[in-house]
Amino acid sequence: MAFHPIAADDDDGTVVVARKYAWIVFALTFGLLISDYMSRQVLNAVFPMLKGEWALSDGQLGLLSGIVALMVGLLTFPLSLLADRFGRVKSLALMALLWSLATLGCALAQDYQQMFIARFMVGVGEAAYGSVGIAVVISVFPKHMRATLASAFMAGGMFGSVLGMAMGGAIAAKLGWRWSFAGMALFGLVLAVLYPLIVKEARIAPKRAANALGKATAKVKQPLRTLFSSRSVIATYVGSGLQLFVGGTVIVWMPSYLNRYYDMGTDKAGAMAAIIVLCSGAGMILCGMLSDRLCRHSPERKVALAIAYCLGSCALLSLAFALTAGPVQLAMICLGMLIATGTTGPAGAMVANLTHYSVHGTAFATLTLANNMLGLAPGPFITGRLSDAIGLHGAFQLVPLVSVAAAAVFFYAMCHYHKDIARLKGESVPDVVSETGLEVKL
Repeated sequence: MAFHPIAADDDDGTVVVARKYAWIVFALTFGLLISDYMSRQVLNAVFPMLKGEWALSDGQLGLLSGIVALMVGLLTFPLSLLADRFGRVKSLALMALLWSLATLGCALAQDYQQMFIARFMVGVGEAAYGSVGIAVVISVFPKHMRATLASAFMAGGMFGSVLGMAMGGAIAAKLGWRWSFAGMALFGLVLAVLYPLIVKEARIAPKRAANALGKATAKVKQPLRTLFSSRSVIATYVGSGLQLFVGGTVIVWMPSYLNRYYDMGTDKAGAMAAIIVLCSGAGMILCGMLSDRLCRHSPERKVALAIAYCLGSCALLSLAFALTAGPVQLAMICLGMLIATGTTGPAGAMVANLTHYSVHGTAFATLTLANNMLGLAPGPFITGRLSDAIGLHGAFQLVPLVSVAAAAVFFYAMCHYHKDIARLKGESVPDVVSETGLEVKL
């Protein structure tokens, strides 16, 4: 049987995990990530049905979507800390059980208030899955694969969104919107039961690695301070969140936009929106690969790339929504979304490089908090309110301008990045893992 050697950051010894088992852990954890985003995004596919059946405003629809991101943002940090303390596998299984039952509650909701409560609980269940799930996956693979796995894991959210909207729209068209939620819930419940039966805490959290981490952490006083100790890392949190305001909003409202301005049915609108989301997911990976290649010997270039992604997406999406409905507009939207989420890789690498390695899990939870509180939560709601006032097309013309603000914040980060990296070098001995997965000397 083949084994993966896994070395702790400051440990000369290694522990071994069966390669087959490592990939099983990845598959199950990735499957739950898919379930997470299917349960979150299926709502978008049935917006037109809910709007007609319950006579809802766009602001109310946007709040149903935004409340999930809001709870994810508020609870990611504390729940990630609890998962580290009480066991990641147990925590992930409980999270999946909660969001799946809450999604089933969406299927049974009889009015807007009940749907809102159910969506609230979906957000509570999904809150810390991303940061804790990445930690589980990384723990069973070699160090040199960490960046690759983390990128694939993050992009998996986009693919889950695609499945949620495409399958949700198709099911709703044939069986009604309630069955869309029920189907997502069943998938999640099956995986939630299987996960703790197959993935064992003792096999993914070797004691030697944990002891090595404890010794390494003692070398730096108060490593948690590095989460907010530099202007560039704070600016990175803010810039990433502002940019996801744009990408997240387009994903949420695209099925409704296609329904209203292209006269597409729920199933066709969901399928077309899924293609646009796929472009966004593919762009996340491609932009990350480009960042790896261009920034291998000059890590500070990643900030310049983040700025370029922001301004490029603003230009393309602004042009797209200045056009009338048609194939050209759809092509421009796809191009704009291809780079709209391109800041994810550079932002993640910047946060890793600007924080102490012993608190990277909490650092990514903080980044998730910023992404949700500044982008994914307010974006759909604010756009919904704008849509009520000036129409969805008019609202979409304003949304890309937020990318200009994101670019300005990343520029501020670039002005302080080199100095902050040098300051961290004086406090922390270990190397930092770049977004390429290579160890680079700071």
